[in-house]
Amino acid sequence: MAGHSQGGGGDENRGHNRPPLAAATEIINAGRDPDRFDGFVNVPVVRGSTVLSPTVADLEGHTGRYTYGRRGNPTLEGLETALAKAEGGAGVALTPSGLSAVGMALLAVLDAGDHLLMVDSVYSPSRRICTAQLRRLGIATTFYDPLIGAGIAGLFRENTKAVFMESPGSQSFEVQDVPAIVAAARGRGITTLLDNTWATPLFFRPHDFGVDVSIQAGTKYLGGHSDLNLGTISANAALWPRIKGAYGDLGMTVAPEDAFLAARGLRTMAVRLERHQQSALRVAQWLSARPEVLSVLHPALPEHPGHAIWKRDFKGSSGLFSIILKPVPKPAVDAFLDSLELFGLGYSWGGFESLALPFDCSTYRTATQWAPGGPAVRLHIGLEDPADLIADLERGLAKLA
Repeated sequence: MAGHSQGGGGDENRGHNRPPLAAATEIINAGRDPDRFDGFVNVPVVRGSTVLSPTVADLEGHTGRYTYGRRGNPTLEGLETALAKAEGGAGVALTPSGLSAVGMALLAVLDAGDHLLMVDSVYSPSRRICTAQLRRLGIATTFYDPLIGAGIAGLFRENTKAVFMESPGSQSFEVQDVPAIVAAARGRGITTLLDNTWATPLFFRPHDFGVDVSIQAGTKYLGGHSDLNLGTISANAALWPRIKGAYGDLGMTVAPEDAFLAARGLRTMAVRLERHQQSALRVAQWLSARPEVLSVLHPALPEHPGHAIWKRDFKGSSGLFSIILKPVPKPAVDAFLDSLELFGLGYSWGGFESLALPFDCSTYRTATQWAPGGPAVRLHIGLEDPADLIADLERGLAKLA
């Protein structure tokens, strides 16, 4: 490598004359500065709370690069810098989990007396933030149909302050018309937020579509190895001061070891996502032809209702999708899932391993009805050989009888 500095500091003029890098290249290099760390290619794990200043003037003037461990250190800064490059936003804040990122972002943009529009297909714990915590603070929430598109304008009130999206929904996989919703909201000065965990900035960059705040559960594809909890919030220039302010006021921080793991995961995220995408499509196509399966909810399949919007807006698809089985009793579904050997039964996703999860949205949907016609199972396709996963599913489907 000719020269070490890679974006976490060092020579700021280096690379200014080169053409823009591909996203997969950018995430390899952004946020690293080997010159600063004696040539080591990774930002080291820095543990610490106290940061010393050489003089009283420096202490009181906050002249140092860091002032207190909660306010940042080289490990966190390296990840934040890299993610800001990937997201295309003005800044990134790190939180202890994806759910805490959702909650902090909402608290940053909403005040008592405001009205929030929340997509009905949102991750269930995110609903709880609205129905429990925001309600307690005097913030009203209306849940809306994820397929409403520009019709969202009909739900605006005088006090509507924000619209929250999740596209696709991480269980039912409705694809939202993000540009149409953003256009309607921007015309009224309403802030837009989007949970982009499924696609990551590699397959969909919310800020490129005018979204103000982009949120990820870094627990999933950013980490990629099922060994950390992390949330990320990226904001555009207009919203970044509010996000940064809330981040500081609420005392949010993450452990340096977790930030290090997330940065390590970021470097391989492009190649992992490519494998997740290819394998998931192969498994989804195979399941589409199975007699036991009523439908496959995967936006990249042409028969999916949201395929046209997905194809227009997204650069790829990840490893998460759902299937609807033809009607069978619950014990049969349980037998199918219990017999799987390569699919773990667990609530997370985005790691190297494949997972399966039965679910039923009908218990919490309020703006839309969930009636898919049969039992629903969400699958995460990991990094195993897809032929082995298909064979495992085939053996499992035989148990439905």
